[in-house]
Amino acid sequence: MQDTQKLQAVGTEANAFHRQFQSLQLATTSDQGWPEASYATFVEHEQRFYIYVSELAAHCANLQHHGRCSVMFIESEQAASHPFARKRLVLQCQAQEVPRDEATFVLVMDQFHAKFGKFMEVIAKLTDFHLYALTPLEGSYVAGFAKAYRLTGQDLSEVAHRNEQGHRAPDSASQADLDALV
Repeated sequence: MQDTQKLQAVGTEANAFHRQFQSLQLATTSDQGWPEASYATFVEHEQRFYIYVSELAAHCANLQHHGRCSVMFIESEQAASHPFARKRLVLQCQAQEVPRDEATFVLVMDQFHAKFGKFMEVIAKLTDFHLYALTPLEGSYVAGFAKAYRLTGQDLSEVAHRNEQGHRAPDSASQADLDALV
């Protein structure tokens, strides 16, 4: 398979990877510059990830104040061939609150109800919760050991190797040796 076709296949795989998850790992930054790691359940609509988060969570204020975040989807340790080779998709996103009086709010909340059931009936009414649209701007996809790619362009459809050279190893170790580890 030609390199272009391989990269297109990687792009298709990366685009489908997140669909196996119900939650995403979330990284935001506080006003003091401290990183905040968390997670949130999500639904996807029109190539955006929507999260419904409470003001009690630090990431809610961080999203409101900074309007950006990073999200990660990562393969479980049990499913991975090796802990060093876990598949993962990391996306740098613009975050924007969706006001409750917008049609998108109702549409997306209906998707939350369909995906997460009766639980949503309770928290949908809580006014300290806010709906945020996370729009991916760029990202990276790691498909395994030494298989790291940059995702850019419209809909993150442009795929390139993160490092054309691969891992550096002493002359006595080859890429085949590294690949054999996993």
